[in-house]
Amino acid sequence: AHTPMPEPDAPSGGVLPAIDGLVADVLPDKDKMYFNDYSTLVQQQGMLQDQVRTSIYQFAILENAADFRGKRVLDVGAGTGILSFFAARAGAARVFAVEASGMARHAEQLAAANGLAGEVSVLNQRVEDVELDERVDILISELLGIALVNERMLESYLVARDRLLKPGGKMYPDQAVLYAAPFTDAALYAEQQQKLHFWAQTSFYGVDLSSLQESAERFYFSQPVVGPVAPHSLLAAPAALEFDFTTMTIGQLQKFELPFSFVVTGMAQLHGFALWFDCRFPGSHRQVQLARPAPAEAGAPPLHPSACGQVQLSTGPNEPLTHWYQVRALLKSPIAVGGGHTVTGTMVWEANDARGYNVHITARNANTGVDASNVLVTQCALHHFQYSSQTSQSSPPLFGAAATAPLPLPEEEP
Repeated sequence: AHTPMPEPDAPSGGVLPAIDGLVADVLPDKDKMYFNDYSTLVQQQGMLQDQVRTSIYQFAILENAADFRGKRVLDVGAGTGILSFFAARAGAARVFAVEASGMARHAEQLAAANGLAGEVSVLNQRVEDVELDERVDILISELLGIALVNERMLESYLVARDRLLKPGGKMYPDQAVLYAAPFTDAALYAEQQQKLHFWAQTSFYGVDLSSLQESAERFYFSQPVVGPVAPHSLLAAPAALEFDFTTMTIGQLQKFELPFSFVVTGMAQLHGFALWFDCRFPGSHRQVQLARPAPAEAGAPPLHPSACGQVQLSTGPNEPLTHWYQVRALLKSPIAVGGGHTVTGTMVWEANDARGYNVHITARNANTGVDASNVLVTQCALHHFQYSSQTSQSSPPLFGAAATAPLPLPEEEP
């Protein structure tokens, strides 16, 4: 069952440093880095060419043209303006494409070149600074980060909701679900361990490096591994945490908890947890849901649209790969598990000042008493991590998923 988003125990009191020992005023200007990154055409091209992403947004908007016809729409973080153009073609009377980066001038150029300058107004501002003569009927946005919340732009989506959306107005998307599932991957774990061997040297050009080995371990294992996850590496059905963008607070985004209790189906070394997300669009004519609900088993076949009355799509391991991929959080020490064993624990997500999160992970095999923990640190410049070895193929398929060839690893960010 999905876990609903709870109210925070107390106000978050701000965000945490992303790097131990450094405070925000000595870190790089993460907002400047973030918006400069999105001002490049190569970055925008990567997102536009994600056919899963672009086509589902187009379908969600055009299939629900009745929701947009004659309405005022605001696109939060518009980028090239592609979603704004979809809204205009669905019949929106006025669309405000809000883009804080230099990409705004390209969005304006595209609007004019496509005959939409009369309907689409590009605002080169942060949404927090936008002032309108009246509130809009619909918010649209693609502010979904890797593992749903990375980059922390969902907070801006909620600001737009509170300041610029009419009461009862629609949000595209309006809900999301973050999933976590245990995985095994001996090759990935060995790759990280191999990096530590460098820092174990006691005579590197006559210098003893070993005093830094512990710091190196903390750093390497704090890095999220972004890329495709082989379905057969999953050890149990995912835990899930629901996000309702129509009602949740910014505080609930800045600190939240994902508790879990997994029943493992086979003998393996549990090396960490895989993360992915789904989200939903609330069309009155045709609801479009990024992914089906958590499947009864990891190898369950996709649902046909006619079976559920919805077009469903996922960023999960069993679905077509998107530019979000999946994310893996490693444990410093793997936990041995067997069939029927229960693994319990929690992930506490706390926003950091690098537009990411410090994720405190604790896990315990309730059958053996063995536990492990780690702190994952995500940032806005979340580079794809490639490891030379593919996911171990010697292990038998786990959790009912058919063994398949691993998907291609993502290319390095330019």
